[in-house]
Amino acid sequence: METLELKLGLSQDYRMDVSGKLNFLLADFQIYYMNLRGLHWNAKGRRFFMLHEKFEELYNETNDVVDEIAERILSIGEKPLHTFDDYLQSKTIRVTKNISDGDLAVNSILDNLNELLIQERNILEIASENNDEGTASLMSDLIAGQEKLIWMLTAYLS
Repeated sequence: METLELKLGLSQDYRMDVSGKLNFLLADFQIYYMNLRGLHWNAKGRRFFMLHEKFEELYNETNDVVDEIAERILSIGEKPLHTFDDYLQSKTIRVTKNISDGDLAVNSILDNLNELLIQERNILEIASENNDEGTASLMSDLIAGQEKLIWMLTAYLS
């Protein structure tokens, strides 16, 4: 059975390039997700209940983002990474481990978000230059949400 080529108005070279960048972003979001799970499980201290709940909210939202990125890769005719080996080989953000202090946890999240923003802004620029509204819109939405979260987490630490 022959596969049908997607007629999206996006060149094959562009689709390969942007899907590669989206796969690196996907890998980092998977690591970010696992970092959030670990922060959720290991939270301790006077602000335990608030942080435990917030970290759960964040990892649930991140799980949805992972799905959106993977589906965007599929919708432009490419394949998303889907193994932990792939994610670990492709990641740029640091894996966090055994953080129980709330302020350290929030700082870790801020570090992860800043790394994700660098990639998202790069993808947004490339997508915009290539009239790829689907990818540009996804990146724009992610950036807006993360900038707001960065503001809130920074206010928490103040």
